[in-house]
Amino acid sequence: MLDFFTIFSKGGIVLWCFQGAGVTESFTAPVNALIHSVILQERSGNNSYNHEALSLKYKLDNEFELIFVVGFQKILTLTYVDKFLDDVQLHFRDRYKNELEQNGALKLLNNNFEFEDDFKILLREAEESSKGRSPAPMRSFKESEKSQKTVKSMIETKGGDKGKEQGGKKNKNTKKEGMFLNVPAVFQGMQFTSMKGDLQPVDYESSEEEEMEEEEEKVVVSETSKTSFGGMFGMLKGLVGSKSLTREDMEPVLEKMRDHLIAKNVAADIASQLCDSVAKKLEGKVMGTFTTVASTVKQALQDSLVQILQPKRRVDILRDVMEAQSQRRPYVITFCGVNGVGKSTNLAKISFWLIENGLTVLIAACDTFRAGAVEQLRTHQRRLNSLHPPEQNRGRAVVQLYEKGYGKDAAGIAMEAIAYARNQGFDVVLVDTAGRMQDNAPLMTALAKLIAVNMPDLVLFVGEALVGNEAVDQLVKFNQALADHSMSDKPRLIDGIVLTKFDTIDDKVGAAISMTYITGQPIVFVGTGQTYNDLRSLNARAVVSALMKA
Repeated sequence: MLDFFTIFSKGGIVLWCFQGAGVTESFTAPVNALIHSVILQERSGNNSYNHEALSLKYKLDNEFELIFVVGFQKILTLTYVDKFLDDVQLHFRDRYKNELEQNGALKLLNNNFEFEDDFKILLREAEESSKGRSPAPMRSFKESEKSQKTVKSMIETKGGDKGKEQGGKKNKNTKKEGMFLNVPAVFQGMQFTSMKGDLQPVDYESSEEEEMEEEEEKVVVSETSKTSFGGMFGMLKGLVGSKSLTREDMEPVLEKMRDHLIAKNVAADIASQLCDSVAKKLEGKVMGTFTTVASTVKQALQDSLVQILQPKRRVDILRDVMEAQSQRRPYVITFCGVNGVGKSTNLAKISFWLIENGLTVLIAACDTFRAGAVEQLRTHQRRLNSLHPPEQNRGRAVVQLYEKGYGKDAAGIAMEAIAYARNQGFDVVLVDTAGRMQDNAPLMTALAKLIAVNMPDLVLFVGEALVGNEAVDQLVKFNQALADHSMSDKPRLIDGIVLTKFDTIDDKVGAAISMTYITGQPIVFVGTGQTYNDLRSLNARAVVSALMKA
């Protein structure tokens, strides 16, 4: 029933593998996809992964730095796979413990792991136990917990509820006060006129964070030490010693960490998945003598967050524009997103950045629904041309607006604008689309049509830094709509993210994590204000530092 089973080190050395009878296709492609999409991207909270017709399950062994992967057909329901993975892991560890403790890739390569007989015995036992397991009988009403409840136990006391409600309301109001008043110091007084070359990264500076890190770096010398760490890790004290970490050791820290991430605007589901991923990454790992559980878990979380925010592919627009110029065609960027997130404003900022780098821009007004959308873009065009007069550019306006009014087909306008830009020699076409909620099926279909027909070089989703759980719903449904309404086998999905209103959130930067985790795509631009200069690139380490700040 299994297609394959493989055991390899985190360094990429295959120690042992098994291929099912009648299976001719190599398992290299699905295992490589698992490594690139899950393990390297810190998405190991869920131990399953689907690749085409195969379903893969895996288990990490952090003590010996091993990965166990089993693959089987997606249509099969194999209930014994999880237990079978655990059994194989334990049996392989116990049998080859001495060989695995030898450090070095060459020593692993020289060892011969003859595991096939043991594997077949374990597989046969797992399959037989699965067949012999009868389904659990249905409980009667008298046996259920519901029958044990009395009427009295279901009545809630009014006084207790009232007290809780008042307390809750008080806390809620306290949290609301000044929620968006504190602008990070790094954004205050930041002025510059030239935006040539790559954008400056968003940065965060915090003396409190540095002080907290210094406290945590102090060595704890006794298990009975009463020194406690600040922030969300203040609950654990003492040393771990040279022992293997267990889920029970990490659970108090992970619970505190999960609440901390949610408070920093990370979507609740994403926060849970991140904590599960960190737990799987550390479970069974042997800690040093002078290392605390809290500092170890915190460091693992920081590494995971930085890995998530650092894109698996870098979007270099200036390089891609030059490549399009060599092909004598314009480079096309389409902007999409929900209503009111700042698509048109940030489109104008990106236009200014492109102009500063010596490129000519054509703006396609494809928002034919919102009243005033075309007029807003015309105002931006006039102001941008006043900053870069035609007299300085051989009498040619560096920004032009292509518009056909309201109520027209957006996909048709975009196609005409791209053709016009090719004929007139424009370097970049920026396509502004109407804001739409992710549940609006007609508008989502129109967006999918626009992208499928015109095949832009880059599709950017514009989202607010203020959103929490909503970011997940928006991105999932936008991607789903683009996939459902595409006419291609490989549909064009969102290629990158523009994060707006970043100057209004202080250190609640969790939306950046939620958006990149869901899509796996990079944050290309960050909007930090209302002027054309207020555009930055993302600094992953600075954002993670702000996120981890107590």
